[in-house]
Amino acid sequence: MTASLDAFASALPKAELHLHIEGTLEPELLFELASRNKVKLRFKSVSEIRAAYAFDGLQSFLDIYYEGAGVLRTERDFHDLAWAYFQRVAPMNVKHSEIFFDPQTHTSRCVPYEAVISGLTQACRRAEKELGISSKLILCFLRHLDEESALKTLAEALPFDGIAGVGLDSSELDRPPSLFTNVFAKARAAGLRCVAHAGEEGPPSYITEALDLLKVERIDHGVRCLEDPELVKRLAAEQTALTVCPLSNHKLRVFDTLEDHNLKHLLAAGVLASVHSDDPAYFGGYVDANYRDTARALGLTRAELVTLARNSFLSSWLGGAEKTRHLAAIDRLVAS
Repeated sequence: MTASLDAFASALPKAELHLHIEGTLEPELLFELASRNKVKLRFKSVSEIRAAYAFDGLQSFLDIYYEGAGVLRTERDFHDLAWAYFQRVAPMNVKHSEIFFDPQTHTSRCVPYEAVISGLTQACRRAEKELGISSKLILCFLRHLDEESALKTLAEALPFDGIAGVGLDSSELDRPPSLFTNVFAKARAAGLRCVAHAGEEGPPSYITEALDLLKVERIDHGVRCLEDPELVKRLAAEQTALTVCPLSNHKLRVFDTLEDHNLKHLLAAGVLASVHSDDPAYFGGYVDANYRDTARALGLTRAELVTLARNSFLSSWLGGAEKTRHLAAIDRLVAS
């Protein structure tokens, strides 16, 4: 039965909405780009890097994440990074992806914003043409930096095409969404859609701030909402999407074990939750593993897996016709 459920989870069409492209940098590609760009690494082998992926929390992960991103220097590097991701997830039936990227991580190293956005958009166009995967790009502001830095990043990005929205990521502790109200207001005024990480490390009040002050339409993570029953009722009533990343939550000690994860409770409460992979190169699994391993750990039913897949498209920024097409594909799979 487990094998049958695994196969069904793999076959489901999916949208990936919580995916940091820098977090897909596999060690093999990291070494390849380091060699290409003559970047010296403190790691001597792939196995040594993987051994370092034992994190005790979000900050210990971010330290190595930013170090790895240092090998990304050119337009070609960003294309190759994103193209590797698309090739990997195509067999997992990912049909649409809304991808986070962190320009401040790169411009602070004198990598031009134009190199970042050009490389990523080229890979996105190639993925749609060659793999049939549609995509959108979401520029994320690093919340451990001040809002002035975020405002400068937004100003630099606006003359270029290519982004559908903005987000807020990096270390959450003591960095509430209220610190970024101005930059999100400017992004909305420019016609960009808004999401934010909240309620992973931070308390439920950060989710409320993101909704009320930043006017976001989607919450990335949000798993601590269950500590506030009134907030849960609001999320369910308003059908505010939560993009949940179970393997990441376990790896970063938000939950001690995958069996402790509250995804099943979120679904039972009527929250529009879906499953994604966050930084899969570092957390031990892409979207298929997040579906499979979480289903096993929590005893998810076939119907709950269908709900998660449907929620991923309902939560996406696809147009109505495209959403309907993907939802119909799920319905055909269920009926077969």
